[in-house]
Amino acid sequence: MGRLDEKVVIITGAAGGIGSAAAQLFVSEGAKVLLVDVAEAPLHDLASRLGERAASLAADVSNPLDAERYVNEAVTRFGGLDVLFANAGTAGAVRSLLDTTPEDFDRVLGVNVRGVWLGIKYAAPKLAERKGGSIIITSSVAGLIGARGIGPYVASKHAVVGLCKTAALELAPANIRVNAIHPGPIENRMMRSLEQQANPSDPSVIKGMYQAMIPFGYYGKNEDIAKLALFLASDDSSYCTGASFVADGGLLAH
Repeated sequence: MGRLDEKVVIITGAAGGIGSAAAQLFVSEGAKVLLVDVAEAPLHDLASRLGERAASLAADVSNPLDAERYVNEAVTRFGGLDVLFANAGTAGAVRSLLDTTPEDFDRVLGVNVRGVWLGIKYAAPKLAERKGGSIIITSSVAGLIGARGIGPYVASKHAVVGLCKTAALELAPANIRVNAIHPGPIENRMMRSLEQQANPSDPSVIKGMYQAMIPFGYYGKNEDIAKLALFLASDDSSYCTGASFVADGGLLAH
């Protein structure tokens, strides 16, 4: 028996490190999973590797038509919806707030905040039809503290905490749980991009700086976050809603 036997799950940002790790774990736990991302080729490859319990759909989470389309696709293909893992996100450019362009700001907020809101908007009624379910939002440790050079990202990750708490209150009568995950630095493409932008000549300096701030002394793995998402997707978290779950190696314990 898997922890997600016959549950239908949507994972946005499924072509990324955390999303793909969650997809593999969820399928191994018995879920049927719709993978959503703008990156069509790796998304299709992942679905092919996962077999008949997975399907893929290329979509822009910040577009309301696409958001409605991916929710309807999951329901049509798998017969309903039990879990939304609103994981899609972008870090944006590493720049001071004063050097950030309106275009950069809007792009980051569009994916990271508008995309989460649209996912909730279209998924919640389908979850209610199943008498409840779980919505998991990927925030960040940057959603709980400030960080130089990534102002739009920080703002977006704080914003989704507000969406999480509001949705938890509004959706509780429908037995829908809404929780946020706050990863620390993780060994994946997003951290490589941030390190490269912060110090193009030697990104390892930035990685070393981050690792020195983490009591465990190393970056987490995509699978660490996937396991936390599994807990929140499963009935093991049946009394958890409106909460923030941090997985950061102790970074915020300072």
